Amino acid sequence: QVQLVESGGGLVQAGGSLRLSCAASGTIFSINTMRWYRQAPGKQRELVARIRSGGNTNYADSVKGRFMISRDNAKNTMFLQMNRLKPEDTAVYYCNADVNGGTYWGQGTQVTVSS
Repeated sequence: QVQLVESGGGLVQAGGSLRLSCAASGTIFSINTMRWYRQAPGKQRELVARIRSGGNTNYADSVKGRFMISRDNAKNTMFLQMNRLKPEDTAVYYCNADVNGGTYWGQGTQVTVSS
């Protein structure tokens, strides 16, 4: 009914940048908070950033000052601008959103940062 699809992942050298996108589609009545999570092999999935419908944002300490979350409500799309990437940023990045009173996940996109 609701689908979230991430794009923009890839391989980048330390210090580089990537921009991730998450597009929501399907039968959508409302989207409230949207979030980016990431999970490295053998580690817990962690919240990277979140953005409320009105634009309020929060970031994990590990990415604060380097990543920026944004959204285009008219297009039901969320973005994550990742700058000054570090090897420890390597993970699968997942889109998460509260849609129509429920919570949905994307399939994930791989981000690999080489040293």
